[in-house]
Amino acid sequence: MNKNPSDVDIVICGGGPIGLYLAGRLMQKGFSCRVIEKKMEIFQHSRSLGIHPVSMELFERAGIAGRFLESGLQIRRGIAFWNRDRLGEISFDNCPKPFNYILALPQWQTESILQDWVLSLDQNALIRGAEVITIEDLDHSVTTTYKMENGAQNTIHSRFLVGCDGFNSFVRKSTDIPFQGKPYPDSYLMGDFTDNTEFGTNAAVYLHEEGLIESFPLPNGLRRWVVKTDHRIQEPTPDLLIQLIFDRIGHKLSGSNCEMLSSFGVQHYLAQMMASGNIFLAGDAAHVVSPIGGQGMNLGWLDAEACSESISRSFKEPQKQNSLFLLYSKKQRKVAKQVAKRAEMNMWLGRKESSKLPVKWAMAMILNTPLSGLLAKIFTMRGLGKWWI
Repeated sequence: MNKNPSDVDIVICGGGPIGLYLAGRLMQKGFSCRVIEKKMEIFQHSRSLGIHPVSMELFERAGIAGRFLESGLQIRRGIAFWNRDRLGEISFDNCPKPFNYILALPQWQTESILQDWVLSLDQNALIRGAEVITIEDLDHSVTTTYKMENGAQNTIHSRFLVGCDGFNSFVRKSTDIPFQGKPYPDSYLMGDFTDNTEFGTNAAVYLHEEGLIESFPLPNGLRRWVVKTDHRIQEPTPDLLIQLIFDRIGHKLSGSNCEMLSSFGVQHYLAQMMASGNIFLAGDAAHVVSPIGGQGMNLGWLDAEACSESISRSFKEPQKQNSLFLLYSKKQRKVAKQVAKRAEMNMWLGRKESSKLPVKWAMAMILNTPLSGLLAKIFTMRGLGKWWI
């Protein structure tokens, strides 16, 4: 397919978890790829940590699920509280096997696994320290120019290009694809601490009259705490998070080591289209959803799998390219809207105005009846569809 050494089948802008997974899948299908990434190395931050069953199924198809299982921690149960009173629990045991759990793994480890996999397929596939500066979408190819940290510029030609370059996507902006949405009023404070709870590998969610508290186990004896705040904390401190947790639920984190601390707001954006000309969008370049519920990164992997199938079929049936790209855009936008609604439900439950008795009674009924199984499926991203199979 390539005419000279500077040509590849697909260029991927962005070497985070979505771009790396997409590259691996495309190379497994026999295509040559180059991943262009600004950062010189993986950012050592836990960030997104929940790998849902739908993603583990993708990893199993790719032959890499075992690598994640070796490092991750399996969460099979979530305990729900109303203020400090236990309300019930959600068990993932009855969800489809074998991945009837959420795997907790810091994002930097996820990226390390994916990077090692990609480089094992092609040691030249990943170009770090490179910033894309121009994109020219032609009739049957894309010309991409990127600049290295030393100032040197290089040009690469490809049949297709995929933007996996995040919320501020250069690819999306260069393609003039509208990105519509807005911030939510919600804000949160988050930290990873040495785990001193008795929850073990269980998650805990407190629907509190002063705002949501979430608590998730991490590998290596750590636990993440997420606390809803009245406003964005500009200069967060561990002591502030520790105090908020103690005031609301009476749990003392004093003496626990804080490994990570972050304050964040949430937002919802969706690209008007996810494919244009010879260019695709995937992950946060195409959509941003609230991280409450931990679905954003997993949504990106669903994009990547669907994108790899669209590209593969386009090479085999070039006369169907337009219809395949339109189908990819239509289906993945629909999935993104579903995920956004689920994330909005999670946020709504954690707001002060939701801490009323009717909501408490409804949640107690759901958690203590067979309806809890339906809730488990929603929380593990079931029912979003797998159109590429």
